[in-house]
Amino acid sequence: MSPVGRFSLVLHTHLPWVAHNGTWPVGEEWLHQAFTGSWRRVLRVLEGLAEHGFSDVVTLGVTPVLAAMLDDPYCLAEIHSWAGRWQLRAEELAARPGFEALAEHERREAVACLEDLQRRWLTGGLSAVLRPLAEAGVLELLSGPATHPFQPLLTERFAAAQLATGLAEARLRFGSRPGGIWAPECGYAPGMEDFYAAHGVTHFLVDGPAVRGDTGLARPVGDSDVLAFARDLDISYRVWSSRTGYPGDGSYRDFHTFDHASGFRPARVTGGAVPSEAKRPWDRRLAAAAVLRDARDFVAAVVRRLTELRDRHGREALVVAAFDTELFGHWWYEGPQFLDAVLRMLPQAGVRLSTLRGAAEAGLVADRIELPTSSWGAGKDWRVWDNDAVAELNDEIAHVQKRLFSLLDSRPEHAGRSAAADQLVREAFLLSSSDWAFMVTRDSAAGYARQRARQHAERFAALADAIESGVGADALAAELRAVDGPFGRLDARTC
Repeated sequence: MSPVGRFSLVLHTHLPWVAHNGTWPVGEEWLHQAFTGSWRRVLRVLEGLAEHGFSDVVTLGVTPVLAAMLDDPYCLAEIHSWAGRWQLRAEELAARPGFEALAEHERREAVACLEDLQRRWLTGGLSAVLRPLAEAGVLELLSGPATHPFQPLLTERFAAAQLATGLAEARLRFGSRPGGIWAPECGYAPGMEDFYAAHGVTHFLVDGPAVRGDTGLARPVGDSDVLAFARDLDISYRVWSSRTGYPGDGSYRDFHTFDHASGFRPARVTGGAVPSEAKRPWDRRLAAAAVLRDARDFVAAVVRRLTELRDRHGREALVVAAFDTELFGHWWYEGPQFLDAVLRMLPQAGVRLSTLRGAAEAGLVADRIELPTSSWGAGKDWRVWDNDAVAELNDEIAHVQKRLFSLLDSRPEHAGRSAAADQLVREAFLLSSSDWAFMVTRDSAAGYARQRARQHAERFAALADAIESGVGADALAAELRAVDGPFGRLDARTC
């Protein structure tokens, strides 16, 4: 029987560089929680599917800056320490009446995480875990610019340096360079397809409104052969929506309610208007039943959508559902179980799982399209990263780009590699992360974002001054490298 169509799950895995830059309540704790609560659990789901013969299952975007952290011995050791404290907290909770079941669940999860870390993560990092899944064809990896900048607001030369560094990092860590990228924030400006083509990029993501909702097939952009895949909002928002998405169901574990003495979340959502103190205890059996119910509902919606698209186009079509990976496990505790259920149910319902690369190879491509300026942020335009609240930050990034290339271009033509110049590029990259503007605009840990941006700007300025004066640049670069040290093979001569 011919499949009703194809389904592509695209997961975007990212955090800004947080190593050595704050711990709690923001900073390295983000990395520890996202790894233990989400990323490791999602990868275990994919490994379980691989063991049952699944292939071409998911398209996984991993930003180069995150890959650098999850290959970094310091970051992995800190995650291991955090997981050890997780186990201790669970054992302490077991002594409190009424918390025995939760304590035992958390203890088991912590022990499993520690064993996994000790068995493979501490010795091989993310590269050793992901490469076998990619080589076996279970997943397609997407890369992107080094520190996840909002590309449309950058100069082309700086954007090129970011992208080239990111793609080189992916080749180094995963053995081959991905053809596709997750365009940071799905940010697009007309003409970027030619920029991508020049860097060997074959496909990228945009949000549904960029193609006016016609998301059922990939589209070549402009006069290029670069394909744009668009997120199906109707399907994605069944999970993603903060108002109507599945994670808000009363049976699921409530993200916002804490037992502050232990740091664990003991309650279920119960109801949207129910105050934290009145929420009912989390019940794993109720949550498991809700997972199966919602997975069936999601699969039925995908089948309806694909049937509609097949009737409209007269051919097999595609549904692309794209999410931040952290939604599954961190924000929505039961999310990994939901993914596992959906990915097993879809083939049984006549839907073929497919990576974006697999969909392109199968010819699920429509006519050419001219894309408008767009993003996947609020308003589907650039307002989150380009507004009055972040105007000063954007001015600083523009100034740093100008000064960076002025300094690099002033070096003798045949000068050798310079650790100071490399670190100058590194600080400029870290300053331009799109996370800082997002956090300021959304007022989400805005103080930390402003502090981090200011620190990188100050570190850049101090190092640039040292390079220009010829005094102390190498020593300062070594000091900064110990704090801001991703992308070891970054070479300023190529920028």
